[in-house]
Amino acid sequence: MKRKPHFHSGFLGSRALIAFLVCASAACSLLASFLGPATPANVLHRTLTFADRVAYQHAIEDVYWHHWIWPEDRSDPKPSLDAVMSQAQLEKKVTDYLRCVQELEDYWQRPISAEQLQAEVDRMAQNTKQPEVLRELFERRYL
Repeated sequence: MKRKPHFHSGFLGSRALIAFLVCASAACSLLASFLGPATPANVLHRTLTFADRVAYQHAIEDVYWHHWIWPEDRSDPKPSLDAVMSQAQLEKKVTDYLRCVQELEDYWQRPISAEQLQAEVDRMAQNTKQPEVLRELFERRYL
């Protein structure tokens, strides 16, 4: 009997899913094709290093933190992302996403395809409750 992948909250929350897309090996070439027509000039053919993935995760978290509403009843100023999220926390998120990718690939007995990633990007774009945040992530080319 195959073991189903374990995810902490449902399949993947929208925040986790965005990071999952960044962490997935095929995400670079897929998302480059999402952002423009698939031509040799704009399809990336490189593997992201762990450090690259952590940097992208930091960028994603920074966008989310920017949109996080600081309570009006707090007299202290909103701290920077780096003050509330450590490098170790970012690295753990990336490690967890990479583990999830591996669990899915093991469960399906094949790598996650560019078509599956594209379908998920399309689903996110159609169903997002925060289109301005998703738009900002795409505009900044974090995804």
